[in-house]
Amino acid sequence: MIAIVDYGMGNIRSVEKGFLKIGADAQITSDPKTIEGSAGIVLPGVGAFRDCMANLGKLELIDTLIKEIQKGKPFFGICLGLQLLFSESEEFGKCMGMDIFKGKVIRFDFKDSQKLKIPHMGWNTVRFVNRPPIFEGIPDNSYFYFVHSYHVVPEDKSIIAGVTNYGMDFVPMVWKDNVFATQFHPEKSQELGLKILKNFSSFVDKA
Repeated sequence: MIAIVDYGMGNIRSVEKGFLKIGADAQITSDPKTIEGSAGIVLPGVGAFRDCMANLGKLELIDTLIKEIQKGKPFFGICLGLQLLFSESEEFGKCMGMDIFKGKVIRFDFKDSQKLKIPHMGWNTVRFVNRPPIFEGIPDNSYFYFVHSYHVVPEDKSIIAGVTNYGMDFVPMVWKDNVFATQFHPEKSQELGLKILKNFSSFVDKA
């Protein structure tokens, strides 16, 4: 069973529907014991970094998630679920994250001449730097759906799995061992997004 973590924010139902559509056994939960008993974890999220960390703390899920990741359980972070893996975010003032990966979450900062809108919203390409196994069969420079104003800056460049350009190159996905995370939304990215969910489900089955 794949546990989809519910902490009161984000696109939980659309993520669940995506996994059900590809035939995976997925369950929405905020119960630490259920998460501990799962075969894999998905952490979706849309909203403010500080609020998400606060909600995870109230539900006593932060330590559970960190321990399960450290045990080697397959983990997939989506959008804010990617950002929460990092040390800190500058959104609405400095806020500490789960510190799985060293690095910061910062806001897009464009020159006025670029006239690019924030948030970065819509379809954009992802160029692989280091292809994760859950991206098997996904062509390089494929389009995925983004909605975000902040992006991650990892200290360890080896975890960077891809690059996207929106006025500048930024990191849209990371991967290390059992941990996968994307800034874009696979559940909103049509057939290629569903293929990523299916690949993650297969990775969980083999773990």
